[in-house]
Amino acid sequence: MAIQQPDMAIIRRAQHGDERAFALIVQAYEAPIFNYVLRMVGDRTLAEDLTQDVFLRVFRGLRGYSRRARFTTWLFQVAKNRVIDEIRAVERRPRTLVAIEDAPQLEVVDAPIEQNEAIEILLDEVEKLSPDLKEALLLRDIAGLSYNEISDTLDVTLATVKWRIFKAREEVQQALEEQGVGLSTMGESETTSADLN
Repeated sequence: MAIQQPDMAIIRRAQHGDERAFALIVQAYEAPIFNYVLRMVGDRTLAEDLTQDVFLRVFRGLRGYSRRARFTTWLFQVAKNRVIDEIRAVERRPRTLVAIEDAPQLEVVDAPIEQNEAIEILLDEVEKLSPDLKEALLLRDIAGLSYNEISDTLDVTLATVKWRIFKAREEVQQALEEQGVGLSTMGESETTSADLN
């Protein structure tokens, strides 16, 4: 499902400093931006901070939004750039080791144990993807952007977007099969070559 575009009247009001109009934009897009950022950085607290920072940057830069691109494309470009800045900053920082027992656990409420394990394995395999494949997959499957929006956001061709998403799904599916986890047990549909068309 493609992400909805905001009403242009709301954008215009927000561009002129209307805080209630901007609050409507935040309300509409906070969850998809947070989910995308969380999957990119893998840390809930950091994702919350980065999501706030993304919307702060959007608020500051909204007057410069020219409407040549779709709003969601522009918004996810801001998010992507903020995540890239953070990843680069983390790579420059000295690393500290965390004991495995101190690491927070991901939980899915009311899901069978087998499904929780399968979801954890799935997320681990997505995390192992190359940055290009991971980013395209998350923009599609977590943020819900269309292929065209992803193409604009990442500044790559539509064919490249389709290939990256297909390849990401293929790599994850292959890794899951090697571990004996089937996507059908998680309620997911199989990736087909039709996605490349």
